[in-house]
Amino acid sequence: MPRLIYILNGPNLNLLGKRQPEIYGTDTLADIEARCRRLLPENADLKMLQSNHEGQIIDWIHEAREEASGIVINPAAFTHSSVAILDALNTFEGPVIEVHISQVHKREAFRHHSYVSLRADGVIAGLGIEGYEAALRRVLSLTDRAL
Repeated sequence: MPRLIYILNGPNLNLLGKRQPEIYGTDTLADIEARCRRLLPENADLKMLQSNHEGQIIDWIHEAREEASGIVINPAAFTHSSVAILDALNTFEGPVIEVHISQVHKREAFRHHSYVSLRADGVIAGLGIEGYEAALRRVLSLTDRAL
């Protein structure tokens, strides 16, 4: 059975490629998924998911507890507000890497705080969509050690 990595995306990321390209670029979630799939070894797979609803993301984290070896998460605006997502991530035993496309520390002050970072095994910000690839590489590395 292949290792399964969940890549979870929060609110408004369904608009990548259309929304504020000067901040987020012109690539879409489908582009990110394609790039990440090219990195997968034969013994791994990924599940790319996006929701604008906090409860759905929490449900996927709960599902990942049973199915996934690791989680890459871009919680988007929920980064700064969701103790509930933090609590759900705290129930997940595998590695969690937090990703942000933009360099959040160069943006508004409220974006400098992340609840998710309290659980994350690593945080990547400001690398554009390449941050997803870096995060996936790290999760694969950490789960290789666990095999």
